[in-house]
Amino acid sequence: MNIPKLPPRSRDSHKGTYGTVLIVGGSRGMAGAPALTGTAALRSGAGLVRVAVPDCCLETVAGFEPCYTTIPLPCTEDGRLAPEAERVILTEAEQATVVAMGPGLGRSDGLRTLIGAIYRKLDRPLVLDADGLNNLAGQPEAHHPAGPRILTPHPGEFARLLGRKPKPEESRRAAVELAAQWNVVLVLKGHGTLVTDGRDEYLNDTGNPGMATGGTGDVLTGMIAALVAQGLVPLDAARLGVYLHGLAGDLAAEEYGQVPIIASDLFEFFPDVFEVAVDDVPPAG
Repeated sequence: MNIPKLPPRSRDSHKGTYGTVLIVGGSRGMAGAPALTGTAALRSGAGLVRVAVPDCCLETVAGFEPCYTTIPLPCTEDGRLAPEAERVILTEAEQATVVAMGPGLGRSDGLRTLIGAIYRKLDRPLVLDADGLNNLAGQPEAHHPAGPRILTPHPGEFARLLGRKPKPEESRRAAVELAAQWNVVLVLKGHGTLVTDGRDEYLNDTGNPGMATGGTGDVLTGMIAALVAQGLVPLDAARLGVYLHGLAGDLAAEEYGQVPIIASDLFEFFPDVFEVAVDDVPPAG
């Protein structure tokens, strides 16, 4: 499969060269989701990763990984993001190259309003996943964003975005049409994940049923965000991220079998899969 590639790293580069990823997610009881996304972004080459979560679960998220930093956000009594978080998120995003939002957020009317506002107003690339998608569903007024958007739904989330459950044989066509109508890159996850911008279509050929476990989608979100941070255009970042994510899952299945795989197992194989992600043409100079 012909995949996009990252350029080789220059000897005089520094962490600022490889972009800053801001991840927004989490809620009480779902601290692991943004932690997986943050770790994946780091392991996928982002220079800096910042994870913004409800204040009530900040210390839990920070305890998973010392190499990202954390940002406290206002939260409600039930441990989800409060409406006041909008201002903080947009302010913190000014320092980011790309934002990833959704893992572990939960759902509520307040979150629907928050997600709709961020989707419209954020002026830089946004990777939206999980409950970010669920909260966006049914908000047609949000489909005029200020920056590039990558949406990564599984079939259930895609049906909510579409407003109906498509028949299996029409899902691919519906995904291409939605991507074109909303002017987004759409990653429809599943067997033979489809990546499309409404014009071009790519079917991924890596991955296996062992990856059907909680958290693997959060890992993919971090990977795609990190690739955008390193300079790939959204469509190429999504294509490469999906391919490498599935390849890591295939190597994990070879090592452990499909049944025991958990999302964090994928990180063990990132060094191998990223060997195929870097162009073998040396940088100029």
